[in-house]
Amino acid sequence: MIKSMTGYGRAERHTDQRKITVEIKSLNSKQLDLSTRIPSIYREKEYEIRNTVSKAVGRGKVDLFVTVENIAGAKTAGGSINKELFKTYYTQLVELQRELGDQNATEPLITTVLRLPDVMQTEAVVVSDQEWQALTDAVNEAVDNLNKFRIQEGEVLIKDLLKRIDTIQELAAQIIPLEGERIETVRTRLMENLKALQVNVDSNRFEQEIIYYLEKFDITEEKVRLKQHCDYFRTVAGESEGVGRKLGFIAQEMGREINTTGSKANHAGIQKIVVRMKDELEKIKEQLLNLL
Repeated sequence: MIKSMTGYGRAERHTDQRKITVEIKSLNSKQLDLSTRIPSIYREKEYEIRNTVSKAVGRGKVDLFVTVENIAGAKTAGGSINKELFKTYYTQLVELQRELGDQNATEPLITTVLRLPDVMQTEAVVVSDQEWQALTDAVNEAVDNLNKFRIQEGEVLIKDLLKRIDTIQELAAQIIPLEGERIETVRTRLMENLKALQVNVDSNRFEQEIIYYLEKFDITEEKVRLKQHCDYFRTVAGESEGVGRKLGFIAQEMGREINTTGSKANHAGIQKIVVRMKDELEKIKEQLLNLL
């Protein structure tokens, strides 16, 4: 299924000791830009989690948040103070301060002691296999929910894009009746200019020159190519996934044909239609930035 790059997913898992919550959100980006915020007790699984998310989301600016809440009685990761060692250091430093007569310490003595070796003791928290599995399941479910969200957004985007393609083709069809009017306008203007010069003109040669002149403003080729690009856009939009970049290239080609039509228009009515076509195409390009 075609996906948007914008999405949000969330999942929770409970163990005997902890409640694990995983949230993941994504925005559009040319490449994968994955940022993770994972509690220290799960840090060793970060590489595995990043791989899981990367494979599932493809590209986009993705933020992953893992939070953990301890249930009553659960051991919390952290550390403790070695009180005996702290007292020893503190007593010695107070005595030195008194002997040296240094009463202008730049920071509290307690802060200094806490930085000394072995004063803080880190306690490792053992994560059970059940908890690791709960974390993995929560990540997978959050990613699945994210992708469901992206698929829904993708369906909305595609409908809007195809509607705008239809509008461009409808506008292109409105140019056809104006082309004959444009040719007659050019012919009349040239005739009036020649009459003003009051010179004799070979009518056959004049018609030849008119044909040559009008060929420069012929937009048949542009209309044909624009229709082909629109048809190809619909075909690619019907593919399964990963079509964002391809549709972007097609939109660029459509832009070339519309711009060339405008440069050859030589008619106010056609120019107005071309401006409206450009407006629709710009909206298409903006929407494609969000498509995976």
